[in-house]
Amino acid sequence: MINPLYKRIIWLLWFFLILPGIFLVYYFFPPLAEPFDIHLLGFLVLTCFVASTPMIINNSPIFFIQWVSLAVFLTYGLFVEMIFMQIAVTALFIRIKLPKESWYRFPLNWAMFFLVSLLSGLVYYALGGVHGIDIVTNPRNLLLAIIYALIYFVLNQVFITAISFILHGNRVIFDQAFIWEAVTTTLTIPIGLILYILYREVGLISIIFVGIPFASLSIILNLYHSSNKVNKYLQQAGEIGHELAERLQVVEVLDLFLQRLTEMFPADFAYILDVVEDKELHVIRSVEAESDEPVEIRPLKMNEGISGTVWATKKAVLYHSRKEWEDIVHGYMPESVESIICVPIVRNNEVVAVLLLASKQKRAYEKAQLMIVDLLSSYFAVAVENARHYEQTKEDSERCALTKLYNYRFMEKLLVEEYNLLESGNRQQLSVILLDIDHFKSVNDVYGHQSGNEILCQLADRLVSLIDQTGTVARFGGEEFVIILPDIEKSSALSIAEFVRQTIANRPFLLSQHIEDNNKEIAVQITASIGVATAPQDADDAMSLIRHADRALYVGAKRNGRNKVAEYVK
Repeated sequence: MINPLYKRIIWLLWFFLILPGIFLVYYFFPPLAEPFDIHLLGFLVLTCFVASTPMIINNSPIFFIQWVSLAVFLTYGLFVEMIFMQIAVTALFIRIKLPKESWYRFPLNWAMFFLVSLLSGLVYYALGGVHGIDIVTNPRNLLLAIIYALIYFVLNQVFITAISFILHGNRVIFDQAFIWEAVTTTLTIPIGLILYILYREVGLISIIFVGIPFASLSIILNLYHSSNKVNKYLQQAGEIGHELAERLQVVEVLDLFLQRLTEMFPADFAYILDVVEDKELHVIRSVEAESDEPVEIRPLKMNEGISGTVWATKKAVLYHSRKEWEDIVHGYMPESVESIICVPIVRNNEVVAVLLLASKQKRAYEKAQLMIVDLLSSYFAVAVENARHYEQTKEDSERCALTKLYNYRFMEKLLVEEYNLLESGNRQQLSVILLDIDHFKSVNDVYGHQSGNEILCQLADRLVSLIDQTGTVARFGGEEFVIILPDIEKSSALSIAEFVRQTIANRPFLLSQHIEDNNKEIAVQITASIGVATAPQDADDAMSLIRHADRALYVGAKRNGRNKVAEYVK
């Protein structure tokens, strides 16, 4: 965004310096034609037509006007060329519907083209150039005309680069816009010379003879640029699709998708809304240029607002300005939003989510971009489903089906990883608590195996609640449970184990699926024996640590009466 002070300065400079400068040019270099000359009006119509067919590159409009200005300058002089360029800039900005906050670009570009026209014309005059010259039989005149055109192009690029650096801090010179400007200038300067020659020979009809081929060239260049842009978008979309397919976590897919979208398109705001139980849309990810904090956005129902309508119709929408959507929006929408792209994310012919991209600029998005966003949303839907399948498969392979705790396979892997961290110096201590329910067989015999499963599940929940973030709880097998405690010394591990033992012994377990005749819940008291071992003092490797905790459990706790905590002693 441009500082408002800079905008005021630009308007003041134009009014007090450039506007008087135009009158001075009129005084010293008067026009070589009458104001309402039909030929002059013909050139003016051609100027407005050319200015109204720009090519947009990197959000910057490029119009192929130099060939017309060259013919006008050689025919009518500096003042007329200067006025025509002011009119051309005005026609261009009206054509692209320049937003109100960017109106400072009117005086900025008027001033820039005034200076470019003035300096180029002065150089031309200094080299001995005059108007109405013969460039067909006189090589010197042709050379002067080409030098004028080249100086015009160079000065134009110098001013564009300087303005871009001063106002936006952009240090890039040879960007895509510069390349296109150079290419089109090379192609159109000969057209300007031909227009001038034909005008001298056949008069006003030359504008038609040259204007039609130019219109064709303009259309061809625009089509070429558009196809180039679409091909680039498709290539980027393919790369993003591959990146998404490589992510195995849903969170990673969501983060990568939004990151790539905001890098690829001018999106100041981005939201992914998930369809929850086919009833509501809930925002699950958001990016806002104005805030780093997540915004609380209430759920939307089907047909509610832009996203709700897209969900209901399964059709993507593109809005160029606030006027087009302000009567549709329902609920939250940032005040600065103008352009919007909203597409359904479809999987198996069902809308599973909705993506909304928004920009502060009017007409920030094109139909080609809408197509690419729609394509990327398809890649995203597949990537999310694959990631969810992976996570579910991983969860099933690492969790106990009954208690939902981590299973032995995961516990063994985690224990090895933690022990490696201990050996590398990233952990100071590593403690293991091994727990076994006392007389568990008798519980099954008296109350039934379903009741035994109830006790295992309740105990699992109790252990997870007690340990919380301190360590990891896993089911070791049968009625045995293991707790892995990174960076916990033995004395602290023993205190934790004693707290666990007391909680188990002092809080009864409620059984509802017992084999008794009545349907009432039964409270059952159980106890547990616990063994504790700590590395590095108690073990030389991960499996030794678990074996020594097991030894402490059976030798130190079970053999000494159960319902006890015992530590491993060498």
